[in-house]
Amino acid sequence: MILDPLALDIEKDLRGPLFLAIAEAITRDIMRGRLKPGARLPGTRALARELGVHRNTVDAAYQELSTQGWLKAEPARGTFVAQDFPEGMAEPVAVPVSAEPMALRPALAFSDGAPDPRLVPDKALARAFRRAVLSPAFRSGADYGDARGTPVLRHALAAYLASDRGVVADPARLLMTRGSQMALFLAAKAALNPGEVMAVEEPGYPLAWEAFRAAGAAVQGVPVDAGGLSVAALEHALASDPRIRAIYVTPHHQYPTTVTMGAARRLQLLELVERHGLTLVEDDYDHEYRFEGRPVLPLAARAPADLPLIYVGSLSKLLSPGIRLGYAMAPEPLLGRMAAARAAIDRQGDAPLEAALAELIRDGDLGRHARKARRIYRARRDVLAAALSEHLEGRIVFDTPAGGLALWLRCEGASADAWAVRAGEAGLALLPGTRFTLDGTAPQAFRLGYAALGEVQIARAVEILAQSWSG
Repeated sequence: MILDPLALDIEKDLRGPLFLAIAEAITRDIMRGRLKPGARLPGTRALARELGVHRNTVDAAYQELSTQGWLKAEPARGTFVAQDFPEGMAEPVAVPVSAEPMALRPALAFSDGAPDPRLVPDKALARAFRRAVLSPAFRSGADYGDARGTPVLRHALAAYLASDRGVVADPARLLMTRGSQMALFLAAKAALNPGEVMAVEEPGYPLAWEAFRAAGAAVQGVPVDAGGLSVAALEHALASDPRIRAIYVTPHHQYPTTVTMGAARRLQLLELVERHGLTLVEDDYDHEYRFEGRPVLPLAARAPADLPLIYVGSLSKLLSPGIRLGYAMAPEPLLGRMAAARAAIDRQGDAPLEAALAELIRDGDLGRHARKARRIYRARRDVLAAALSEHLEGRIVFDTPAGGLALWLRCEGASADAWAVRAGEAGLALLPGTRFTLDGTAPQAFRLGYAALGEVQIARAVEILAQSWSG
């Protein structure tokens, strides 16, 4: 079944972008059952022609609905209504749309570095998940599982970390979590007493700071330079504040600047941690995404076995933000305290999902997905770098990152916050440097997460960025 474009009831008098009015019209038809699950929608060009709008407007509406889960785009086949909606749904009560245009989401957004959920190996994952749900172990439901996670996934992950990252991980020292955010919270809970301080990179990752504070820790920023966290500045901070008992770092691709910590500084950091008896929390959130050369081995691969190091990673970054699965590796008794804290708030993880991911790792599907994603993201990075150089030369400075899913763009002679406001009014959401600072001076820069955008979207986003510049 294909939607008749002329039947769309579009409320064009709504204030805000037209693409949202189109998206709302399609949503209404899905909710009242006129558009059935699996129905094929017309192509963006055909619908744009029928509605008398630009093709990009229809594309933005489809992208919005795909992001929300109403639609599903299938390569070489088209765009379809998602299959997981029950047929014959009643039309919902209308929700008034805000009269303020700025309350609506811009058509395009540079994220903080999220992956593209459209690339998820959904068929392989669905098959593995179904097998996990139908397995005798799950269907028996005899008992709650281990708070540390499904043993089959911990064993598969240990083998994966050893072969891919050089990290020797005993499955007994691994803890599965619902995303890396939970792992960071548990790390601070296990490593610090209330009121003690976690030293963090600045600029850095605000969601990590929130997790540490929620665990009862205080947070103190340490400057980042072209080599990552400044070890000299950290040494000074330790001398000034004896409450600092742990350090949080993102050495592979520093968040948000994307710089990689070099070998010499890594050794200096490990020596300092050992000398002061600190706990080191290493967040290796995007290790799989290295486009040139081999990924730099984590600190966890080089650190002494007795060093109190908590290594945190995420399978969500490899697959999709919607798949909440992270992990932590730590020595006892740190891991034992983390597992106990996790059991108090979440007795066990998602056993079928964990079993399905273990199967994807064992069968090589996860590795194949990572290789495919790297090719696509590298191409998107190159498109972004070329477009920025073409449209904004002389007004911005950036280093093309060797990996990761974002680019750090420094502004020349312009306020990043003011630029972000103008770009937002033109339909492009940006993350300026103020989002990544504690109390220090915000860098005049943007973190441009490009991975979730197609190449046409990237080109359009840079056009808006250039048009909204005002030196």
